Amino acid sequence: MSNHWKPTTTQKTRQLRANMLHNIRSFFLENNVLEVETPALSLAGNTDPFIESITVNKGSTLRYLHTSPEYPMKRLLADGSGDIYQICKVWRAGESGSNHNPEFSMLEWYRVDYSYHQLIIEISTLLKTLLPTLNKQDSIFTYEELFMRTFNINPHSADQAELAHCVKENIKGLETSNLNKQAMLDALLTHCIEPTFNTNALTFIIDYPESQSALAQIRKEKEYSIAERFEVYLGDQELGNGYQEENSPTRNREILTLENSQRKAMGLHTVTKDENFLDAMSNGMPRSSGVAIGLDRILMIIANVKTIQEVINFPWDRA
Repeated sequence: MSNHWKPTTTQKTRQLRANMLHNIRSFFLENNVLEVETPALSLAGNTDPFIESITVNKGSTLRYLHTSPEYPMKRLLADGSGDIYQICKVWRAGESGSNHNPEFSMLEWYRVDYSYHQLIIEISTLLKTLLPTLNKQDSIFTYEELFMRTFNINPHSADQAELAHCVKENIKGLETSNLNKQAMLDALLTHCIEPTFNTNALTFIIDYPESQSALAQIRKEKEYSIAERFEVYLGDQELGNGYQEENSPTRNREILTLENSQRKAMGLHTVTKDENFLDAMSNGMPRSSGVAIGLDRILMIIANVKTIQEVINFPWDRA
């Protein structure tokens, strides 16, 4: 008989997870943020071309396991829920490795009438509650500031040739002929910038290029547009992704349509758009900021382990 039935966690790690979840719920209870639940299966999926949904067939009906509870939580916001959070399992196809499992735990929350700068402060407070040994001082950089400081190029206005030259100079062996601007920016960020982040302090990157906006609001600045989006890191480990949420029904529909067009151009299947989400936007969603945080990565830090499989009882290959 094999040991394949056994969990890949220890009892100590399981206790640490329970304590982490208790502390998260206590934090939001103290801050008057309501815990909610939404369906894991939906008739619509995530249109983002860089995130692949896992599908389930129920008779002749195709459903999608959610990659995030974002759309139904925004429907609750449009119905007047006020500040809300959710702890849930989410699924993303093809994501596996030391920091990835196709099924993982996510914390997502939304604050009504918060700016994304205010939300960053709250994220910092929560993460330092969960990780009390972190340095008290955070680092906050704009996306532009990091690229100007590291490469002396402006990521918002640099053209294809300039970025290709920068990649060639700084990332040996990476072929750029098949990479678009976003892919080259991503490569420069992950290979050259993220490794410089403080390993015992939170780093926030804010104000991404418009091409990486997802469902974040866009503002015009100088000669280009900025996405009011941020990511939070500990060292080079990304912990969460947040936005000043786009609440225009027209703009949200445009984004989902554009993402499906991008999927088609990339040879990917198009995804059913969430019309319930779009109808909620038409009804009116309040000004909000929101963030999604990977809880298994937080637990990896708490437990001081190197792989996500050590904090998930039964990873994908044992589920």
